[in-house]
Amino acid sequence: MKSGWKAWRSRCRRRRLTTLADSRARLRLEIEGAVQGVGFRPYAFRLAEALGLAGRVRNTRRGAAVEIEGPPDILEEYVRRLWAAPPPVRVLGIHQRDLVPLGRSGFTIAATAQDGPREAPPPADLALCLDCRRELFDPTNRRYRYPFTACSHCGPRFSIVEAVPYDRERTTLRGFPLCPSCREEYEDPGDRRFHAQATGCPDCGPRAELWSSDGAALSRGEEALGAAVRAIRDGKIVAVKGLGGFHLLTDARRAESVGELRRRKAREEKPFAVMFPDRWALAGACELSEAEAGLWASPEGPIVLLRRRNGSPIAENVAPGNPELGALSPTTPLHALLLSDLKFPVVATSGNRTDEPICTDEREALGRLAGIADFFLVHNRPIVRPVEDSLARVVGGGTILIRRARGYAPGPMPLAGAGGAVLALGGHMKNTVALADGRRVVLGPHGGDLDTPQAVDAFHRAVEDLPRLHGVRPARWAADFHPDYASTRFARERSEPVLGVQHHHAHFAACLAEHSLDGPALGVVWDGSGWGEDGTVWGGEFLAGGRAAVRRFAHFRTFPLPGGESAVRDARRSALGLLFEMRGKDALENLEWFSENERRVLFRSLERGIGCPRTSSAGRMFDAVSALLGVKTISAFEGQAAMALEHVAEEDGGVYPFALQEGPSLVVDWAPLLEALLEEKRGSVSVGRISARFHNTLVDVIAAVARRAGEKRVALSGGCFQNARLLSGAAKRLSVEGFEVLFHRKVPTNDGGLSLGQAAVVLAGGGVSCV
Repeated sequence: MKSGWKAWRSRCRRRRLTTLADSRARLRLEIEGAVQGVGFRPYAFRLAEALGLAGRVRNTRRGAAVEIEGPPDILEEYVRRLWAAPPPVRVLGIHQRDLVPLGRSGFTIAATAQDGPREAPPPADLALCLDCRRELFDPTNRRYRYPFTACSHCGPRFSIVEAVPYDRERTTLRGFPLCPSCREEYEDPGDRRFHAQATGCPDCGPRAELWSSDGAALSRGEEALGAAVRAIRDGKIVAVKGLGGFHLLTDARRAESVGELRRRKAREEKPFAVMFPDRWALAGACELSEAEAGLWASPEGPIVLLRRRNGSPIAENVAPGNPELGALSPTTPLHALLLSDLKFPVVATSGNRTDEPICTDEREALGRLAGIADFFLVHNRPIVRPVEDSLARVVGGGTILIRRARGYAPGPMPLAGAGGAVLALGGHMKNTVALADGRRVVLGPHGGDLDTPQAVDAFHRAVEDLPRLHGVRPARWAADFHPDYASTRFARERSEPVLGVQHHHAHFAACLAEHSLDGPALGVVWDGSGWGEDGTVWGGEFLAGGRAAVRRFAHFRTFPLPGGESAVRDARRSALGLLFEMRGKDALENLEWFSENERRVLFRSLERGIGCPRTSSAGRMFDAVSALLGVKTISAFEGQAAMALEHVAEEDGGVYPFALQEGPSLVVDWAPLLEALLEEKRGSVSVGRISARFHNTLVDVIAAVARRAGEKRVALSGGCFQNARLLSGAAKRLSVEGFEVLFHRKVPTNDGGLSLGQAAVVLAGGGVSCV
């Protein structure tokens, strides 16, 4: 905000605003950013009245426009405060035009302008605000215990908007005419529900019902809430329709209920999120810093990863073998009422079957969640598009987004470039879609992995939805190099020009774009896998260059991966690949993981190179070390072995050796590291200390290659940097050595950020003209 304001003031001073000799001036201000449906117009109105300025504000198809008249110095103060508007308003740009003063008085809020291209991004859904929460539990308030209360600072937006500008008649609330009392609030510029499009009350708004598993309506309103509370207390599983889709709720303290949910949902070990009724209950279960408490209670309301306390009341099988819990606040008034009545934490996992998109429609949910939910707590407010919970953690005092969805998406970000609009399709895992127009980019919410027909259908809808919502026909599309990604296959079927972007270049460019930079820099991009320019599987990459182009400056020594993709879940295969590369046939001796027959088959495959693609993957190296130390050999979900290795690490300053080998690209030889690690494993060194030394060595590797590259700026990206120990260690070490360190805060460092990077590359003139 401050930098935006300072840049604006500098431009104005180069012009004439602050040097006007006239007593009055008049300006037209075009406001870009998240300014619709978030209370911006009332803020602009009240600010103008407080400063005694005349004019008007209105929504436009690009954002908002203010015409403002008064003394030049007061106008400057007005604009300064617009830049500093409190959340959830996010001003990205203010474009100014001088007008002839008219000598008018008074300030008004005008009707929405319908001319011009539809560029205003719809606002993100936000969690229940404090004012609405107070009303919800105030017996004297007319919205007492009304489960759909909302105002301009909270409630549904992106999940209900059908077209922009964001006005009630273009949302799914258009079917709920406002009663006289709500209409009065809606039209009062001094009320916090002024033009709050999702407002309503028990007389005119949506209503809740409790359904049986076969769709029969059992009760309505307050009775429905009471019955749902009793069912959860009895250990049942209740599907609850929220802001952007369904959650499945059950008692988080009862291992048998959690186990039954796991069995019905076919979800073996992947952690469930837990919704806590209040901060005190949360603090009783998890260690909590002020930054983490603030993030948990923020308007975005993400799931926050927290360290579990010893003696936590949460059942162990909520997150088996995991020292962390994903904690969620009651993000809607419906959830707040349920949790207030329950007074204990509940599992709140996405209402879907494994690998499928979240359910949004109650009739659809009856079928897709059949056999999982005992009851359905539904409402009649339609959801236009699915929006899942965001997932975040605090690292170094700031937020790191692991999944960007409710509260954050589709918030726009600045992204400059030429050549017309670009639609970027993302990757196969953790898919997101991004639309860039040369000035900014709108990044859609997390769409999930494209492994099922339902997920691919949802991806197709997202691809059609984003350009339609903004009234933009993209001139170019961007996709990953990988020929078997569902997103890439979809791109190939289109008639529009498609540009392919290498996977790790997209990661690197996403990090640069997030920091509004083009390069040059060294990109340290570590993840599980990505299609390399030479047709091999990359994943431990050091890329030098910028948004438009990069060269592979360095990479990890490659090794064979027996079984290819099957190694993602079977960490033993990654370990075998490393050992075979280092020792050849001797690697198969004393490997108790495999039977004699399996060893024979694997050796034949490795010897002939059949079904054993070579990879430089850092992610598979984490998996391999986890298996070699006996921490985790088989993963029930992607990344579990690497995550477990991070969790066991103790405090230790030791490091292992490694070598840098010259070649067309510098090669990081991990063999000395692995030999030393195995030697310590045979000794008396604990697994926790070995894990710490492994992490320390990787930080050493990053620093050594950065010194060789000679770039002052280093960008850290890729799924491996979800590892807080690796990220904070690398960032600290590089900073101490004088490098400018970039890493992700607003966009996931994993594949959830790929579409942003793809758009950034294409807008900078990069990418290959066919995929």
